[in-house]
Amino acid sequence: MAYPRAEDGRLGLVGLFPKALSFLLLFALLVLGLLGGLWFHREPVVTSFTQETYLAPQPPSPHRSLRVGLVAGHLGHDSGAVCADGLTEVEVNTAIAQEAARRLEALGYTVDVLQEFDKRLYGYRAAALLSIHADSCEYINELATGFKVARAQADAVPERSDRLVACLISAYGKSTGLRFHKDSITYDMTEYHAFREIAPETPAAIIEVGFLYLDRDLLTRERKRVVEGIVEGLRCFLEEGP
Repeated sequence: MAYPRAEDGRLGLVGLFPKALSFLLLFALLVLGLLGGLWFHREPVVTSFTQETYLAPQPPSPHRSLRVGLVAGHLGHDSGAVCADGLTEVEVNTAIAQEAARRLEALGYTVDVLQEFDKRLYGYRAAALLSIHADSCEYINELATGFKVARAQADAVPERSDRLVACLISAYGKSTGLRFHKDSITYDMTEYHAFREIAPETPAAIIEVGFLYLDRDLLTRERKRVVEGIVEGLRCFLEEGP
């Protein structure tokens, strides 16, 4: 049997090269096709997860759009009534207004705590405005205990402001146990300056939360009941709708 020459052997290898190259290309195409199929099946899963994450937001609070204004009586202007030991009305009013604001914000309302002669009061628009004050810190008699609530004498939306007043009287009396002084509402309350400054369509009221002399413990040490009465009174009005 004759053995091929050296050049004949090289020709044999060259002849085999195209076949091997074709096989390798075919194998590579099969592998790429398999990997592409796996990636194609993975992609919708990723897309679906992304859509589920961002297309299911928490529903907004029904009260998120309602704005409430709380005037801390005398804040930024003067002390208001002053007790013999130095306790001032503005301290009491401000503490009540700030705590009530925190409670209302936790319920989803937008709240503005305003100063007595706040520039924002001019044309102020809100679902409700309440000015918070306290009564005298001097002894008058044993009947000088209780609270008062009033609206403007000339109110542009009397029905709505009357309902606000009624809600505050009911809730505040229930929470604090104080009696309502219907017959001692003053001119300064019904002609309160902020009533003339706010937008006419904003229902508004003013509350005297108690007497700093006989009701002092309630207004300072049991302030939670005072705040509760104000918050529930406002909720009574706001959640019934316009």
